[in-house]
Amino acid sequence: MQVTPASHTDRDGARILLPPATGRFRRLTRVWADGGYTGHLTDWTSQHLGLVLDIVRRREDVRGFQALPRRWVVERSFAWLLRSRRAWSGTTNDAPTRAKPSSGGR
Repeated sequence: MQVTPASHTDRDGARILLPPATGRFRRLTRVWADGGYTGHLTDWTSQHLGLVLDIVRRREDVRGFQALPRRWVVERSFAWLLRSRRAWSGTTNDAPTRAKPSSGGR
């Protein structure tokens, strides 16, 4: 997990996140991203990392909500990560904590 300041754009965050990911996941060859990643990042990932960055766009003729073509992959991945996180956090032996009763501001 990588946390960046709110002043960083999605593209700036990708330039920080993707290089270590390519080192850790050697089979990584393609990355899908939404429209926030358009611009020079597609060229940069190809030239510097050897990755194909596919931008998944909404169709221009559709108004309102539209499910994006590769969105299910993202949702499934988050589901796997959250399932693992819950399983991991459930193994702690910490005693449950209880809030102390409020004194009513006295």
